[in-house]
This record gives sequence, C-alpha cells and structure tokens, in this order.
Amino acid sequence: MMPSERSTAIKARESWHVLGIIAEFVEATEALADIRPAVSIFGSARIKPEHRWYKETETLARKLSDAGFAVISGGGPGLMEAANKGAFAGASASVGLNMELPNEQHDNPYQDVSLHFRHFFPRKVAFAKYAAAFVAAPGGWGTLDELMEVLTLIQTRVGRRIPVILVGSTFWKGLLDWMNDTLVAHGTVSAADMELIRVIDDPDEVVNAIFDFYQQRGFYATSEERQLNLQL
Repeated sequence: MMPSERSTAIKARESWHVLGIIAEFVEATEALADIRPAVSIFGSARIKPEHRWYKETETLARKLSDAGFAVISGGGPGLMEAANKGAFAGASASVGLNMELPNEQHDNPYQDVSLHFRHFFPRKVAFAKYAAAFVAAPGGWGTLDELMEVLTLIQTRVGRRIPVILVGSTFWKGLLDWMNDTLVAHGTVSAADMELIRVIDDPDEVVNAIFDFYQQRGFYATSEERQLNLQL
C-alpha cells in the first residue's frame, strides 16, 4: 500500500470511529432525556454481594428509587450492581451505562434501561448530563475518574451545581485529608472547592440532603443550566 493510500485508510477508520462516538451520544440522549430526576451512583466493580458496602449501596439505591429518583450506575458488577439492584426493586427506573471492556465488565440483570458504550467519553457525559446528584461509594480508578470529572465540571462552571456526596467516611477520609493538607495548602484548589463535597454515611440522610438542596429551586434545570448541559 502506498503512503497516500495508507493515510486515506487511516482517515477513513478515524472518521468511522468518530461516527461511532456520535451514535453513542444520540442513543444516550434518546434513552435518558425523559428519565428525570436521576442520581448517578459510582462505585467499585470488585465488591462482592456479601460485603457490607454492597448491602449499604443497595439500601441507598432502593431509598432513592422509592423517593422518586431514577438511579444511574455503570451497569456492571459490584457496587454498580448493588445500585441497580436496589433501584430495580424500588419505584423508579434503574439505568445501566454498560461499558464494553476486554475483561471485568458484564451487565448486571437489574436494569430497566440498559445502554452499551464502547467509548468512555460519551458514557461519562451521560453520567453527568442526566443526574440531579452524584453519589460516590467506595471504588477504585474508575470511581475516582468519574468523581474528579464531576467536580471539575462543577468547579469550572461548565456543569451546573448539584450535590456531590461521598458515602463511606472511613474509606474517603485519607483522600479528603490529602486534598485539604496538600491541594488546599498549596493553593491548587480552594477551600470553597472542597465545599462542593459532602460526606454522608446514613442512606436516609443522603436522600434528605438531595431534597434539601433542591427545596427552593426545584429539581429541573433552569434555562441557563440547560444551556450549560448542551456544552457537555
């Protein structure tokens, strides 16, 4: 193959790749636009059903679902499954944003709405765009990635201000101490930025905190906030 032919073939593959990403955005928009209000729950894929974190996440998701919130998770095993399982047993929709991975991820069976992604980018946008609150249960790199993405969107005002709640105070303590002792101390984030985060262990208090946040303003985005969401 001549260099020019090789270049053309590469461009064609890249174009199809971009179209695939766009298709995932369109599918997510069509499936999730009317599922409101919703809470996105992040958490580890590696936690087994007998672990207390699994049971606590399931309980929280059930309470959120019965309170009228759809629950959005990553659709996989572990705490993602716990979130979907609790919501599936409740009164509102259980949504799974499933990621196609070479290993680890498999769809859990507790999903009313199940979407599949080959690319992390549109999946992360779906997590952020359609949520009225974010809850991070104990997790690893993926959970931290999603948490930091959400905090960055809010801090930079690219995304609207919504509750960000960490569940599991003992798990998150070391990270929060490091943020305060290192990031805030060196001025790379402000003390006000840290106020974006709340740490709550009790599931009823999580539900109440979300309701309290929206008590005056309502759950649905203002026209200005909808415009922000269009930029995600």
